[in-house]
Amino acid sequence: MEAGSRAERPAGGQSFGGLPAWALGLIPLVLIAVAIGSFAALGGPGLGDRNGPPVEELSVESTVLRPGKIELTLRNDGPDPVEVAQVAINDGFAPFTTAGGREIGRLGSTTLDITYPWIEGEAYDIFILTAVGGTIEAAIPVAAETPEADLDFYLLMLLLGIYVGVIPVSLGMLWLPFLRRLGSQWMAGLLAFTVGLLAFLAIDAGLEGLEIAAEAPAAFGGASLVFAGALVAYLVLAGIDAWLERRAERSGAYLALLVAIGIGLHNLGEGLAIGTSYATGALALGAFLVVGFAIHNTTEGLAIVAPLRGSGRERETLGLWRLLGLGLIAGAPAILGAWIGASAFNPSLAAALFGVGVGAIARVIVQIAPAMRDEHGRLLYPSTVVGMLTGIAVLYLTGLLVAV
Repeated sequence: MEAGSRAERPAGGQSFGGLPAWALGLIPLVLIAVAIGSFAALGGPGLGDRNGPPVEELSVESTVLRPGKIELTLRNDGPDPVEVAQVAINDGFAPFTTAGGREIGRLGSTTLDITYPWIEGEAYDIFILTAVGGTIEAAIPVAAETPEADLDFYLLMLLLGIYVGVIPVSLGMLWLPFLRRLGSQWMAGLLAFTVGLLAFLAIDAGLEGLEIAAEAPAAFGGASLVFAGALVAYLVLAGIDAWLERRAERSGAYLALLVAIGIGLHNLGEGLAIGTSYATGALALGAFLVVGFAIHNTTEGLAIVAPLRGSGRERETLGLWRLLGLGLIAGAPAILGAWIGASAFNPSLAAALFGVGVGAIARVIVQIAPAMRDEHGRLLYPSTVVGMLTGIAVLYLTGLLVAV
């Protein structure tokens, strides 16, 4: 019996044929490398034959308008090199120069500097003609000069992020004393209200991410970036949650932190949309917009403090500075998003960030939902159903004020 056990579990990490485990893991990798090297050395037999015309796919990553000029950054999204031959705007050809050369390799990029006397407020259709006769279209719905990324510009984005993110969320958290005066029978309804808010935010972020991904180069992942970002965020937060559970550090304050993180990641995407719209002239920074965001994001502050309502421990330990920190976690990402969106917007990155927001919010919902159960273990009963529907309705109605 003892000898058989030793045979089943070789001593010293020995395995098949007396080889150590690390060698058995390395052998397949070496064989794969040899096979790939041999195939490449032979020139990929049969792969060089083409049965049709080149596949040309270009995507427009960014558009910058300067007085008398239009700058387009193009990305080669196809398998074959693409050479830009001519550029036409509306009904006429326009002269242009390139920063990275007229031929764009796979996944490569170049910037077209087009000389054209565009007029503010007008719409323009741009046609990029390739050397083999292909046509790639781009559109400028409303022409407006792109702001210079100087100190004044970043200060403006900072103020905008504070007005539409930090201040409204922080003001919404002032409902905490009111929530603590409500009876315990309201607790499940309040948490359900929070879940409804978060569910609507997740849906909104997912749809925005998919919309942006449709304009991003498919070679970088396209719509899959949204789902990948969501999965990564969910798994990371799940791992953190498991680690905190072992350390017995989970509490109402922890749930509030998770809500703030989820909302903050959503507001990062919201800031991206605002900054991009501002840079392209599609957004007017008026008082109505600021008021709309104040109303909309105030409800997010309420969602953050809802998990703090029922625990006496948090009442003693959660001070003003910690509450302010939660408000900054939830609201300040709007500032970063506005900076990125207005000066260095990248559709692939934006799609992934929206996905991260979705995954984070989904994990928060999973964490909050068990606290909604009644004495029979039900999650859905009149109080929670009404709470969730109210949360969805409130965020939808206030969202109508801030459509960009």
